[in-house]
Amino acid sequence: MPQARAVAELWRMLESMRHESFYVSGTWIDKELGLYAGFVEREEAFDSEMPHRNEGGDKVLLFSGDEFAKPGIVQELRHRGHVVKPGVCSHLIHQAEEDPHFPITLNGQFQGLLADRARGTVKLFNDRFGMRRVYYHEAKDGFYFAAEAKALLAVKPELRSIDEQSLGELVGCGCTLEDRTLFKDVFVLPCASAWVFRRGELESKGRYFDPQDWENQSTMDEESYYRKVRETFGNNLPRFFSNPERVGLSLTGGLDTRMILAWQKPEPESLPCYTFGSANQECRDVRIARRVAAMCGQSHQVISVGDDFLGKFPHYAERSVYLGDGCAGVQHAADLYVNELVRQVAPIRMSGNCGDQVLRHKTVFRPVAPAPGLFSPEFLTHILATEETFTRSMQGHALTAATTKQTAWYFHGLMAVELSQVTLRTPYIDNDLIRALYCAPASTLANNDLRVQLIEDGDPKLRRIRSDLGFAGRPGKITGEASQLIHRLTMRAEYAFEFGDPPWLTKLDRNLLGRTLERQFVGLHKFTHFGLWYRNSLAEYVREMLLDSRTLARPYLNKRAVEAMVERHVKGELTCTPSIHKILNLEYIHRLFIDA
Repeated sequence: MPQARAVAELWRMLESMRHESFYVSGTWIDKELGLYAGFVEREEAFDSEMPHRNEGGDKVLLFSGDEFAKPGIVQELRHRGHVVKPGVCSHLIHQAEEDPHFPITLNGQFQGLLADRARGTVKLFNDRFGMRRVYYHEAKDGFYFAAEAKALLAVKPELRSIDEQSLGELVGCGCTLEDRTLFKDVFVLPCASAWVFRRGELESKGRYFDPQDWENQSTMDEESYYRKVRETFGNNLPRFFSNPERVGLSLTGGLDTRMILAWQKPEPESLPCYTFGSANQECRDVRIARRVAAMCGQSHQVISVGDDFLGKFPHYAERSVYLGDGCAGVQHAADLYVNELVRQVAPIRMSGNCGDQVLRHKTVFRPVAPAPGLFSPEFLTHILATEETFTRSMQGHALTAATTKQTAWYFHGLMAVELSQVTLRTPYIDNDLIRALYCAPASTLANNDLRVQLIEDGDPKLRRIRSDLGFAGRPGKITGEASQLIHRLTMRAEYAFEFGDPPWLTKLDRNLLGRTLERQFVGLHKFTHFGLWYRNSLAEYVREMLLDSRTLARPYLNKRAVEAMVERHVKGELTCTPSIHKILNLEYIHRLFIDA
């Protein structure tokens, strides 16, 4: 296409992704390669020079994300004669020179573009777990790609059309499946992609990594496996803290963040800790995290979700759906709110995200049928078809499903919201660690003993504090099992009052106990209480959004069923939190991306 048009489209794409005043941006244009690219980054994620160029100027790299290199890589590259400039990722362009299979050696969450002017090629790539998403659209006049779908919609208005299969998956499963998106003819680059273009034409859709390479390893015995995991986690953890910017720890009452403290052993007052808390009561996460932080000599603060958030809820609800390109929902509004405050503590947020899932090979999402009668029969067929698609998609090794499909599909929406404010890090998405975890004997996946033992070996005093679900603590089989049972029951009770399941419990509490149990349990584990909020402080917002004529006119909704559902929830006759979430999300998707 003409250069003037390409440049204008590039700038419109960049502007659609400039969400905050602390973002920096730039462009990179190579007319000979037919390449028009740009970047938008948070200040702390911006390297000193972008794009990166090698000494001869024939290779150029645009890179976004984190890469946790093995120690000594910069010295090794300099020893080979490379001039490595200052910057966290400035060495990557020289790795690309040395390695024809680049980015196979990279370890982290990233998106990137490597141009080789001598060969006339451009390689578009992402990380091997698909955690940094790349959307793309193959048009007649060009190949469009971006980290956010809204950038494609900004220059291709014909893409503002819903894919009904994907919308059904979002309602039925909480995400779109099989690298589809909500928008027709917009797709997601598969995990570990390395797509090559030559003089502007797409030459190959390659992959630089296949999980089967790790799946085919032999299973270890328990003792050897434990030694391997302990050595790998302990040796690689410091890489995730190697950054000149300040790092804060999102500390919970669970085992995964405690493992980080046990093995990192930060100097006193060097790692600020914070925990998200409920305004209803002091939740277990807060009580436990405060003790853990104090035991490690670190500061700790509570970031509460209460009246201030609820007063601004419509803003955060709409913003979360927009930032996640429809993959995040209004239920992530609180995550956006707390991460804005997290940024004031430290721009890099360390967490235990994905720890339980990778260590125990777990998936935490599955298809769930919607409440009867809300959706039209035609649209319901798309929702119910999700079960078959999900079953087919998740076949194979459980750890592969947890580390590729779950991370790339289900966790993406929340990550997109959080990444708009802070740099996210988790030491559990680490190449060496996950490779080792494929060797797990089945006995280690059935319980939390491995994590408890790792905490004890790293810092014995941290093992003595029971987790939010009753694990660890002082030895004693009967005491431990009783504690775990109590914690599971209280969490299940809070879930019941949040989502109305089982309905007999919430009905009993409402009709006979005057909501005594609800007041007792809500806020015990969770810091968001949408079931309660939608009935009280957000009731008018729910009515205004869901009973609006635009919402009720959507062809996939049963108008009378929606009206009845809203009134029953607001009046306290029934708890319909999941249904309210779903319809609010659908309506925002239409208003922000289709009707706009």
